[in-house]
Amino acid sequence: MDAVKATGWSDEALYDAINVCALFNFYNRWIDANGVGHHSAELYAMSGERLAQGGYAEPGSG
Repeated sequence: MDAVKATGWSDEALYDAINVCALFNFYNRWIDANGVGHHSAELYAMSGERLAQGGYAEPGSG
């Protein structure tokens, strides 16, 4: 932690990064344990394009 803080990270930024990593770790394990399958490369590409153009908001919500 000292090395990361020495680069300018605040306690809050470090806390947030640790929580995001822990949450994704949980989600990945939970999804794997429930047998959720992966999407096709085409679906990931379509989703990426949609997010790049419109963000995470539902269409028409903004």
